[in-house]
Parts: sequence; structure tokens; C-alpha cells
Amino acid sequence: MRYLLLASVIIVCSLQSNGTIWLPHIFASNMVIQRDQPIAIWGTSNANEKITVSLGEQVATALSNQQGKWHITLKPMPWGGPYDCTISAHEEKRILHNILIGDVWICSGQSNMEMPVSGWSHVNNAEKEISDANFPKIRLFTVEKATSFMPKTDLAGGTWLVCNSTNIPPFSAVAYFFGRKIHLDTRIPIGLISTNWGGTNIQAWTSWKTLSTFDGYKHLNTKEMNKTLAEQEQRRKAYDQALAADPGSEENWHQNNSISGWTKIQMPKLWESSPIGQTDGIIYFKKFFTLRNISATQNISLHLGPIDDADSTYINGKLVGTNNTWNKSRVYSVPKAWLKEGENIITIKITDGGAQGGMAGTATDLFLSLGDKKISLAGEWYYQPAVVSKTYHLLENGPNAFPSQLFNAMISPLTAVKIKGVIWYQGEANVDEAARYQKLFPAMISDWRNAWSYDFPFIWVQLANYLERRQEPAASPWAELRAAQHQALSMKNTGEAVAIDIGDANDIHPHNKQDVGWRLALAAEKIAYNQKIISSGPIFTSSKVEDNVVVLSFEQVAEGLVIKDKKLAGFAIAGADRRFVWADARVSGNQVIVSSPSVEHPVAVRYAWADNPEAGLYNREMLPASPFRTDNWPLSTENKKVY
Repeated sequence: MRYLLLASVIIVCSLQSNGTIWLPHIFASNMVIQRDQPIAIWGTSNANEKITVSLGEQVATALSNQQGKWHITLKPMPWGGPYDCTISAHEEKRILHNILIGDVWICSGQSNMEMPVSGWSHVNNAEKEISDANFPKIRLFTVEKATSFMPKTDLAGGTWLVCNSTNIPPFSAVAYFFGRKIHLDTRIPIGLISTNWGGTNIQAWTSWKTLSTFDGYKHLNTKEMNKTLAEQEQRRKAYDQALAADPGSEENWHQNNSISGWTKIQMPKLWESSPIGQTDGIIYFKKFFTLRNISATQNISLHLGPIDDADSTYINGKLVGTNNTWNKSRVYSVPKAWLKEGENIITIKITDGGAQGGMAGTATDLFLSLGDKKISLAGEWYYQPAVVSKTYHLLENGPNAFPSQLFNAMISPLTAVKIKGVIWYQGEANVDEAARYQKLFPAMISDWRNAWSYDFPFIWVQLANYLERRQEPAASPWAELRAAQHQALSMKNTGEAVAIDIGDANDIHPHNKQDVGWRLALAAEKIAYNQKIISSGPIFTSSKVEDNVVVLSFEQVAEGLVIKDKKLAGFAIAGADRRFVWADARVSGNQVIVSSPSVEHPVAVRYAWADNPEAGLYNREMLPASPFRTDNWPLSTENKKVY
């Protein structure tokens, strides 16, 4: 993936190098510019050159400095368009077409925000959603994945696309459903910037300036660390350049049957569990096999199982297929004319960008199919590294390997762009340190707001229900993470979409992303668009013990509390012994009365406090109540050191 990313950057840069005017990736045709805010446009050109920018009826000029940098600010504009934006230098003109003035939302987090409408996963009713996704005033921008030890001034890549059936399938489903509701309800053009990375923790998305104040990080020698990170950045650049050069491609290893200097290896196998060991990069693999009597064979296909991350596969020097989807099984059709009687050779170039790499399948996944006949390709292969990260003595380069790498590469370059707000779906990667998330999450929100220099609306998804449902009340790291998220509502201009009723016990990526986006949009319409609506389910406010019952009070009840499916489940009650049992619960007006015959003197109540809770409390808008606890007893994730 890193090789593919770098290659795309080189292509873009080569296209831009035809002229002197350079613009960051975020400035492009089809973009949305934030309404009612000063419009900043910047880039580079020749030194000491007059730059003119025109947008609508506005025209402004500036002089580039000695380094060629320039920055122009236009007056705020109301929503509307489309417009063209022209950037002119001495003998050069760049025109950005089809620009809208509207609201720009950053859509960030881990895989549940990254999950596409259709692709490596898909949403419910994906085909209809795709066919209906024609909204020319919604624009989509997907930030290319990248990591950096130091803050960047430009993204690794990305382009603005018009929302239509062709462009929507690979885009963030949550972001799309959120933006669609906002646009349909307000008619304002919406720009969605999807910047996310599956499996990443919150530390990766927080600046080092903020994280360095936390226990576990603040003891580091900042001067030495900065020196190390700067060295790593230079080594990373050298490594990326080597990936782009790839001696295997330059020397046509796929067309050379020689295995002189190559090493035997048993396949399929991940690199980390083989003699290759822990490394990333490009490694070539070869397999010799013999064919007889193939003249009458039809329907020939090569089966390789899943490959992590990308592959280019050749038979007898000819490319039969390439794919860069790490969890997808490879099945490539093979023209019969490319095979020959006797010895044949398969060459696979595998590129791994981080974490595990190699062939992730089993021996039964690896074979050549010739009609009804299968020839196993498992067993002895040969390999030769082309470029590997361990040669460059790199720190582990996954986004979780060291904090702030995603903030540096995928957030920092956006902070000069005016936005309406942020939606956020992350936390699964921090479940084991949920207690610590109580401080990490609000710190990140403040961190981003400081980077943008204003307190924009910040709205998140509370983690969905997941894993096997337990029969009895128990400690739950997932519930503790949800509680940590919920506590951040004490910050101004924040909102939350509760999702404990739309998850999947067996899939951490539930397919109902429509309701997730809809609930996020409700919160945004109240906070960012000042609509007088009920935007969330009931929120616990206080409790009172009366004899042998606990009386719970709520806000956000609107027309009253309701019980879904005629069962008010999910309440647990405990006495001074702190042993929770399932409770009887009933609604009384805007309150819930909780008790249990086995707890004579109740002290505490918890609701939906489980990985996969059974929960039945809603308001009449059919929005679920947020999980809560009335106690402040120690959490199961306290004092866990997960750095």
C-alpha cells in the first residue's frame, strides 16, 4: 500500500510540475468551500511572483515570498454555486471548476467510519443505496492513508468527487448517510472529507504536543525523541524511494527463471511466521510446477487465497492479475496459451505496507485449477527480498506503532481549511484502556479544536453492541469505553449517536450504517444547525433510593419514555456488596423504577452495562437511552498500561 501511495503521489507531482503554480490536494475541482467563513487559498509558485485568485465576484492578489509560498484570503460567501476559481501567475493559469460554497465536515475514525457503502464490506440494501446516490451538491473527498512522525503541510493524496452512483461505492457509508440527511433537510451543499484508518487507536489521531503531557509519554526526552523522529523521517523517505524504484521490477525478476541467490520457503505462510520475519516492503516469490497434456483443458484459473497487502502475479512472465485488497482471496483467470507442456513458473510480487504480510490462506487455498483438475501449489517456493523495511532500521511503521502519526499526515494538513464540524467513529482499538479514554478523548477533541483555532461541533458514534451476550451482569470494557465517550458530552458543542441497538454480535462492522448516519445527523442538526429537535435518546440525570427501590430520572425524554418490544431489559441492581443482579424495571412518567427481591437495600444501578447489552428503554422518537451507571466503583480497565 505504501508503494502504491507513493507512486500516486509521484504521478500527481509530475502532473503539477508542468507549471509553477502548486496547490495542496484539498484545492481541486468539485470541492466544497465552507460558507460564511473567510476563504483561505494558498500554494507555491516562483519566488516574488504576483498571484491573482478570483472566485465568484471576488478578486484578490498577493506576492509570493522568497521560497515561492503565497497565501490569499477572500471574504466569506453564502452557500451556493457552482463557481470556477482561477489562480493566475505571470504566464500561467489554473482553473478549478464546479466549486460549491456550503458546509464541510471532517469524517474520521477507524474501520467503522472507513467502511464503504460497498467494497471490502457493504451496507444493508447496498445496491439500492448506490443506484439512488445521485446528489450533485454532495461532494466526496477520501484522504489517502499515510503516516508521518512529523506534521505535514499537505495530504498524501485525494481528490474531490461528485456524489453519484459511480463514486459512492468505496466512500465512507457513515459519512455519506450523515451528509445525505443534512443536505436533504437543509438543501445546503455538503462536502465530506473522509480521513480514517481501520484498527487505529486514538493516540494515532492526537498531536504529540497534547499526548506528551500524558503519563506514559511525558517521561520521554523530547529533544532526543525529536531527533530520533527526524532521523526516522529521513529513513522513511529513503525507504519510500526504494519502494518506488523496486529493483525487482527494474530487473524484470518476473521474466527471469533464475533462482540463484533465492531462498527456499514453505508456502502459503505469513512473513512473520516464516524465516522472513517481521518486516514490510516488497518480496518476490517463485514456484516451479509441471504440466502434462493440457491441450484440451478449458477454464484455467489460479487460486492464491488472501494476500496481505498487494500482489502482482505472473505466469511464465505474463501478468495474470493484480490486487491491493488485503483481505480478498485472489482468483485469476489464466489464458491457456500462457501455459506450456513441462516446466512452468509462477512469480508473485507481494507488497506489504504494515502489520502482517504474505500469503494469509491455507494449503487448500493455493492451487491451479484446470477444468475439473486441481494442481496443488502449496509447499516449496523460493523468495527474494527487493526492498524491506528492516534494512532501513525503521521503527514499526504501523499507525499505532507510535502516537500522532495519523494526526501528522491525515489531519494536520487540513487544519488550515475552514470546516463546519467533525463526526467521529472510533474506540474499538482502545477498549482495553477504556478508563484512560476518559481523558484521551476530550484531550483529542480539544487538540483538534486548538489546531483549527475554533470550537467547531464535534459529534461521535458511541460504540455499537458487539460480542456474545452474557447471561449475568459482569464487568465490560466495551461499556466502560461507551461511558468514557458519553462523559465528553460535558464539553460544549458536542453530540453523540448511541448505537447499542444496531450492532452485530458476530461482526465488529455492522451493516446498518444508515441509522448511524441518521442519528449523527440529528445531533448535528441540533448543535450545528440550531434546530429545536430531540436529537438523542433518554439521558440519565440522577437517582434516588426510596426504601427498596431506586428511582431514575432522565432528560431528552420529549413526549415520554417508552419500552421497545414490551420488555424493559438491561437494568442491573446491586447492594453494598457490589454484586449486580438483573433487576425489575418499570416506567413511571419520565422516570424508571428499579428493584429486585434479592437486593433488599439497593445502592447502585447500571443500565446496558455490557459488551452486547439487552436494552429496551427509548423515548417516543424511538432513540435508545444511553448506557449509564449510578456508582463510581473502580472500572475493570483502570491501571492498565496500553501504550
